[in-house]
Amino acid sequence: MMFARPGAARPSAYRVWSRCTLLPLALALLSACSGRGTPDDASASGADWPLYGSDLDADHYSPLDEINQANVGELGLAWHHDLTSMGSTYTSPIAVDGILYFAQGYSVIHAMDARTGKELWVYDPDVTSVAGNKMRAAWGVRGIAYWDGKIYTGTADGRLIAIDTQTGAEVWSAQTTEGPDDGRYISGPPWVFDGKVAIGHGGADFDLVRGYVTTYDAKTGKQLWRFYTVPGNPADGFENEAMEMAAKTWKGEWWNYGGGGTAWNAMAYDRKYNRIYIGTGNGTPWNARARSPGGGDNLFLCSIIALDADTGEYIWHYQVNPGETWDYNAAMDIELADLEIDGETRSVLLHAPKNGFFYVIDRESGKLISAENFVPVNWAEKIDLETGRPVENPDARYKDKPFAIAPSQAGGHNVQPMSFSPKTGLTYIPAQDIQSYFSDEGVETENWKPSKVMGYISALTPAAPSIPLPDASYFLTAWDPVGQKERWRYPLPNGWGGGAISTGGNLVFIGKSDGKFVALDATSGKQLWEFDAQTGISGQPVTFEVDGEQYLTILTGYRGLFSPSPWDYRTQKRRVLTFKIGGTDSLPPVEAGPPAPFAPDTTLKVNPAIASRGEEVFMSSRCASCHGVSLMSGGAAPDLRKSNIPHSTETLTQVLRGGALLANGMPVFPELSDDDILALRHFIARESSKAAKAKPGQDVRPNLTIQQ
Repeated sequence: MMFARPGAARPSAYRVWSRCTLLPLALALLSACSGRGTPDDASASGADWPLYGSDLDADHYSPLDEINQANVGELGLAWHHDLTSMGSTYTSPIAVDGILYFAQGYSVIHAMDARTGKELWVYDPDVTSVAGNKMRAAWGVRGIAYWDGKIYTGTADGRLIAIDTQTGAEVWSAQTTEGPDDGRYISGPPWVFDGKVAIGHGGADFDLVRGYVTTYDAKTGKQLWRFYTVPGNPADGFENEAMEMAAKTWKGEWWNYGGGGTAWNAMAYDRKYNRIYIGTGNGTPWNARARSPGGGDNLFLCSIIALDADTGEYIWHYQVNPGETWDYNAAMDIELADLEIDGETRSVLLHAPKNGFFYVIDRESGKLISAENFVPVNWAEKIDLETGRPVENPDARYKDKPFAIAPSQAGGHNVQPMSFSPKTGLTYIPAQDIQSYFSDEGVETENWKPSKVMGYISALTPAAPSIPLPDASYFLTAWDPVGQKERWRYPLPNGWGGGAISTGGNLVFIGKSDGKFVALDATSGKQLWEFDAQTGISGQPVTFEVDGEQYLTILTGYRGLFSPSPWDYRTQKRRVLTFKIGGTDSLPPVEAGPPAPFAPDTTLKVNPAIASRGEEVFMSSRCASCHGVSLMSGGAAPDLRKSNIPHSTETLTQVLRGGALLANGMPVFPELSDDDILALRHFIARESSKAAKAKPGQDVRPNLTIQQ
């Protein structure tokens, strides 16, 4: 094993492990001689899957058809690889010239022989030592990208890094954010196009952030252009005419709050028009009355923005939610297609954002062609095709009373990728029907004060109205973008599962939260094949070809948020699974055993008032991002109700303030006082006792209201 550390001249720390030094070099030379230099070249035949969305159109589709409806029943496990790290596998791999690449946890990049699963090298950017508070986002990265012999990844601390595919060594690193305390972090994939690489960032949910996208030279890391997605302080001048135009749609002193509009996920490159499309997120804070008193559309929140790919100059925009106030961001998939509409071939953009409507938009002009809801919607009656604006339900803005909104802030479609198949003409959307209450009762919207701890929301609270919300449902919908109607629906188990891909074999593949990996008939939705992965799946599969054989790979390991999950952080298996026709590998039997018991703190007499204060600390410090609302961990972090660490103030303090588990990905919270930590102990003890006393199968989740 070779271990290498950078010299002092390196811009950032990293680690590289290399296993079997000759094999990766030989495979890399084969890659260099193949003539595949760009994602466009590499994915045209479907042999490779070089980008998060497969190709530049970002349609999550492969034309490969060796695995098809007729033989998918013969699909078997070719090999599996157990990952020893507990880092998140909520991510999608890529595959180029027989080598599989993926990120785990805090952007730790793995390279493996796609034929055998032999690990070639591992690159660790050492994020936990430099990310500080940005680790509290805790997502890792959902995907990486390949171009011209380099792997590109973002990091939670805001770096964009290029890695040599031959050696696993860093080629260049660019700091894309403005400092350790700017609240920006990267959780989405880089987008490579025409020798350039673009990256956005997240942060508007948790801090006072102004969104932007930056594009770099893919060879050198030199910054080429930056486009801000919301305007800054007019007194400082505007970067361009687009920002001057956008500023006219804001009121008050929004720049003091950052504004939001982060481009934390979706983009797509349009070869026909040489444009890059950017999907933007919610505002800071969510509540429009606090963010922009006096109203206004608040451009370019919750929008798709078309920019010149060479210069970053604004061309057009389409805003899905003017004056957005529900976290209905437009950062979900942007997929490009050519569709036959009214007898004419149209170059279109397909988009299914959180707000529950499916949009078909003309790529040349940005004009809306059609929009219909793909899940139940009550915040708007329809989308007006003449103006492109929603016809809103006035009650949905919860000005005078709480409103049970559909879909909830979790969206009708969230970050799990959808897939468009040019073979069937259908879009396959991992959808969900969820409602939640919104209320600003007791919130000073006119005198809202920004918080560096949590900039978007005052609380997630169980103080919901007495009328219970309907149960949530999850499903994969096959949506006809021309007819704007559902063609079939496949039910999914509760909780977020993985993303969908479609193939030339007329198949759709998706991993589910219950641990089943399935293949469906892309035309009818009939399930044709199933594999028990033994743990929940949060990521997206990919398919590729090596030596004339089609392979299929998915990472397993579950990362839930808001609902109870059977997948324990410590015991669930995180694996790489690769399949092919006739594969004969198998997973070892599951080691059966009783689940770890809840561990109430019998040494502490819970004070209800202090416990309530502890819940406020828990939510405002972003602990729920990993440990779950009301401590109901979904596999992203340990279930604190089963932990003995909170039983000791000293031990809990060492973890929270001393960084005792920093190397494991547990952030530090130096701002927490002794009283805060004691309050957390009371809150955890309360919830542990409640869970221990609950009957088997009893749902102890709170009925949540979003208070703004």
